[in-house]
Amino acid sequence: MRIGYACGSTSSPELDSQLDALEAARCQHVFSEQVSAGIKTRPELDQALALATRTAPRHPVILTVHELNRLARNTAELITLSAALQSADIRLELLTGPLAGVHDPNGPGSMLFAVLAAAAQLDRDHVREKTREGQQAAAAKGHRSGRPKVFDEDMLVLARRLRDQGVSVPDIAQRLTITNGKNAGQHPSLASVYRALAEPAPSHAECSTPAR
Repeated sequence: MRIGYACGSTSSPELDSQLDALEAARCQHVFSEQVSAGIKTRPELDQALALATRTAPRHPVILTVHELNRLARNTAELITLSAALQSADIRLELLTGPLAGVHDPNGPGSMLFAVLAAAAQLDRDHVREKTREGQQAAAAKGHRSGRPKVFDEDMLVLARRLRDQGVSVPDIAQRLTITNGKNAGQHPSLASVYRALAEPAPSHAECSTPAR
């Protein structure tokens, strides 16, 4: 199954050309939207990913976009989405640009996913190191720093358990509830769930209590 996604800005007429290209690529389902630069949510993309994730366990799925910058607006978003596609075994097709072609996370074209996965790990290491430095500096001054995380440990355990049971990421998001911070009582965003599930699970050695 080919699922097409098109995205244009509210001030640009380029959406029609993207839709024409997706039709020429014979996409069975096409999702499209126009969003301004300041809008973070993209409901049509969420629907495209939800359909792809539900379908992938039964049939091969290709998510098709006109070019890479239609799928993600920045590197962080691209890394998050690539991890989601890889975990669900969804192929990514780019119709134009230097990376045009079909990229299979577990076959031909997997290099794109490998590069993005390596970038994600470097980004996590950088954030972890900066967080540690900030905590150490705050502790030296007698202050506690940091904001509440969207995902606490209980939420993460439940999310991983649901994923292992074959529950789709959109359904996982609807079953979780944020317990702290300004968004307490709300469901986490799909991007938050994808980021949390992309984090490696701790090893048994890391989880065990040292013997006394």
